[in-house]
Amino acid sequence: MWFSRKQGIKAAPESLEKIAPALPKEITTKSRGDAAESAALAWLIRGGMKLVEANYRTPGRGGGEIDLVMRAADGTLVFVEVRQRSGSSHGGAAASIGSVKQRRIIFAARHYLLRFASPPPCRFDVVLVQGALHGAAAHGRPEAHIEWLIAAFDAS
Repeated sequence: MWFSRKQGIKAAPESLEKIAPALPKEITTKSRGDAAESAALAWLIRGGMKLVEANYRTPGRGGGEIDLVMRAADGTLVFVEVRQRSGSSHGGAAASIGSVKQRRIIFAARHYLLRFASPPPCRFDVVLVQGALHGAAAHGRPEAHIEWLIAAFDAS
């Protein structure tokens, strides 16, 4: 079904409104990404994690970015990549985290860990947001499904 950015969006299902903030009237890739990160953050906090930092970027060009840096209950520092896809025509959200993306996340994590005299235990998690967060039913798309992959990849 065709969807114009200028049409705006209708109210989200009640369950998703509690997880992610409402999207702005004009839907952009950035606004969809921000909504997915907010939903992932809420999901992780409900799972017992604590936010340390959001959107950590290494200085300079060609570096990396970490969507969320979280602390697990056992003290493990968790670097979280959030991936959102509204459909699965190109393999879905999980398929978008290839080896190049993993290397950039690992690079950013190593840079982040330079601030510690003795780095804590770490791991790399991925939160997949598959489907539309808001207005899904109105546009014939499935509602969002959130999946948390613990220790999705490692730095070896």
